Amino acid sequence: MSDTATASATSSNATGVRAAFVDWWRTDGLTWIYLLKALAAAFLALAIAMRLDLPQPRTAMTTVFIVMQPQSGAVLAKSFYRIGGTLVGLVATLVLVALFSQHSELFLGALAIWTGICTAGAARNRNFRSYGFLLAGYTAALIGIPAAQQPNGAFISAMTRVSEVTLGVLCAGFVSALVMPQHASEQMRSAVRARFSRFVDYVAAVLARRIEPAHVERTNAQFLAEFVGFEAMRSIAVFEGPETRLRSNRLARLNSEFMTASTRLHALHQLMNRLRAQEATETTEALEPYFVELGTLMQTPGEPVLSAADASRAAQTLQTYKSELPRRVRQTRTVLIETRPDCALLDFDTASELLYRFVDDMHAYTLTYASLATATHERERSPERYEPKTNAVATAIAGVRGALLMGALSAFWIATAWPNGGTLVFVAAATAALASSSPTPTRMATQMSIGTVLAAIVGFVVEFGVYPHIDGLPMLCVALTPPLALGVFLTTRPKIAGIGAGYCIFFCTLAGPDNVTRYDPSGYADSAFALVLSMLACALAFALIVPPSTPWLRAHFIADLRRQVVLACRAPLARVRGRFESRARDLAFQAHAIEQQTSDAPREALAWLVVVLEFGHAVIDLRGELEALPPDPRYAASMPWRRGISRARGALVALFERPSARSLDAALAATIDAIAAVQQALITFEPPRDERHRLQRILSYLHFVRTALIDPHSPLAAFAPAAREDVRAGTSETGASHAS
Repeated sequence: MSDTATASATSSNATGVRAAFVDWWRTDGLTWIYLLKALAAAFLALAIAMRLDLPQPRTAMTTVFIVMQPQSGAVLAKSFYRIGGTLVGLVATLVLVALFSQHSELFLGALAIWTGICTAGAARNRNFRSYGFLLAGYTAALIGIPAAQQPNGAFISAMTRVSEVTLGVLCAGFVSALVMPQHASEQMRSAVRARFSRFVDYVAAVLARRIEPAHVERTNAQFLAEFVGFEAMRSIAVFEGPETRLRSNRLARLNSEFMTASTRLHALHQLMNRLRAQEATETTEALEPYFVELGTLMQTPGEPVLSAADASRAAQTLQTYKSELPRRVRQTRTVLIETRPDCALLDFDTASELLYRFVDDMHAYTLTYASLATATHERERSPERYEPKTNAVATAIAGVRGALLMGALSAFWIATAWPNGGTLVFVAAATAALASSSPTPTRMATQMSIGTVLAAIVGFVVEFGVYPHIDGLPMLCVALTPPLALGVFLTTRPKIAGIGAGYCIFFCTLAGPDNVTRYDPSGYADSAFALVLSMLACALAFALIVPPSTPWLRAHFIADLRRQVVLACRAPLARVRGRFESRARDLAFQAHAIEQQTSDAPREALAWLVVVLEFGHAVIDLRGELEALPPDPRYAASMPWRRGISRARGALVALFERPSARSLDAALAATIDAIAAVQQALITFEPPRDERHRLQRILSYLHFVRTALIDPHSPLAAFAPAAREDVRAGTSETGASHAS
């Protein structure tokens, strides 16, 4: 008995130790693996550079820490754009040196303009493309400033520097891809699975009214971040192998369909809340059974959707439910007419149409998820592309700020004739571009300043206290391991990653070994002072020259977000939905990131995002139904009811371009007039069944717009009179269900 108990205890302890090791391996273990890989890549680049007798081996080592990432795909993506940017910067350097090398003021002025353009490009592209622009500007400054002082050796200097950078990129990619690689594609599979399951749970909770408004807002913010993060991860994963590339378009489509389904669910949720607030009990009670059924259907006990293969079963269930829904809604509507003749049928029709649209969007999302189980699939075609782009005004500000910073530091260099003025200028070019692509540029530049100070202190100890006592590459690597490991570890801590980046990069710049070591304490101190001063100048520029938290800039982001409704009203219909959805969410993500930096900033971005998505989708659906009408004179654009809809769209454009009490009243009046005109058209002539259903869907979208315009919880309510009586559109007895 005792032996059995001992064996059981031993087995339990072994299981606990194994579980603890697995947990450590998945968290801190990955950090240590990344740290060792970064050091191995840096030492490999250093050894090859020294073996090839390159002038500055430290440049190759510095490049490793700039491009190194935990995921192999991130390293490859970063390296691809870094090499491309370096080559562009090389060409720009040779052109600037050839044109202005004999006139330092003209050269530095042209270099400042070029750096401003590259800084704007880095700020505009919030993905790995930003590194291409970063390197195009940084390389021009790094190579161009010394080359302009010795133009006869400009070409050789440029080529050797490009060789050093390319060597560092290749070593980072080689080690990352071959030594215990960590693939973003594996994280993406887990993210897809987890997001689908979490969204299903959220849908069930929303439909069952088991969710608080504050939780809805937090979930929308989480969905917004997941949407942007998923696209960033997908852009990385395509570099890792053919398997992900074969599914890349489907993954983009999956993200787009997730966006659409979440937007449709929120619109349905908002409409039902408005109807409950208006005490439209007949409509809400008639639709409640459908919500209960759908929530139960998506959470079938014992049959969870855990993989793409499982999603096929869920897609079939949704298809069956969707095909039966129109008939059942028509029956419910008939019963409603017979038992509640005073019921507002337009409310019921609008809510049932949104319900059907949500089921259809959720079915498409599930089908795309199921298609990931196969290598090739027809859903790979016609993807909706999303590319994160910073607001144009913020981009221009970043470019002007970078050019002004370079110009001011260049003027300081010329005025003082400081020997290390060149270092001051080209480091500012790199820091300005790097920080511009960060959501918190001032914080990024400040953290890099702190990291540079730390690097200067540690580097001084290594340079003058360690190097004189060692000999040979093995001992050099041993001596560099502790200080470099500290920097790499700091980069793995999200809150202080800027300190780690500044430390790693500028430790190599200051104390990185060369083929022939020169011990010059005063020169070292002067270089360190130039680096720190450059960082502080960048932080000061970001803090003073239109910082991102400026109320004016925040308001501009919100205005740009509102203008996406104008896009939905006017852009060509072919691919407007994907452009509208991704652009609106991207702008909201940028505005929300800025709001989070300031504790007293009002949280407007998410509120306006909800409104913009509601109106935008309704207008796009409305335009789609109008486009699908047959070529019949009764449906011509010159008909009074079509002109009424055009006036309503124009009023919405005016409202979202310049919201005011007057434009809000005009939009509401035009929408009510359009509803009345469509109702009158339905009464005037008897169209065939399919055409009648289409007109009723048009009526539903107009009615949804009307309810959104008078929503007291909408940001638009700030422009409404304090005591406006709710004007309800007249009910119509015409038409059957339009969830068909």
